[in-house]
Amino acid sequence: MTTTPPLYARIYLLAQQIPEGKVTSYGDVAAMVGGGCDARTVGEALRTMGAHAPEVPWQRIVSQDGAISTRGLEQRQLLDAEGVTFDRHDRVRMFRHRWAGPEAAFAAAHRFGLPPGHNDPPEQFGLFE
Repeated sequence: MTTTPPLYARIYLLAQQIPEGKVTSYGDVAAMVGGGCDARTVGEALRTMGAHAPEVPWQRIVSQDGAISTRGLEQRQLLDAEGVTFDRHDRVRMFRHRWAGPEAAFAAAHRFGLPPGHNDPPEQFGLFE
C-alpha cells in the first residue's frame, strides 16, 4: 500500500476547505500550502489522489484564468451543479467565485498562508461578463 506524501496530504486538507460554489487556482493552493509547493505539484497531487478522491473537491481548483482541466466535461458538470458560472469562453467567473482562503483559525492551526492578493480590491465586472 502506498502512503500519501506529506505535501499532497496538505494539498488535500486545504482543498477540503473550499466551499461549494467557490473555486481557487492551482497557484493559490500552492501559495497557501507553501513549503516549496508549486502549481504543477498541486495538479499532480489531484491527478494521483486515488483513495482520497471522494473527499477532495478537486473540481473547485482551476487555472488562474478560470479555465478548467482536461477532465473538463466532468469538472464543468460538477461546478454547474454547485452554481458556479462561466463566461462566454467557458472560464469560471473568478471575480464572482474565487475563494478568499481558509478561516484564519484553521489556517493558523495548520500553518497555511493566505492566498495571493487577499487584500486586493475586488475585480471590476467586465462590460460583457
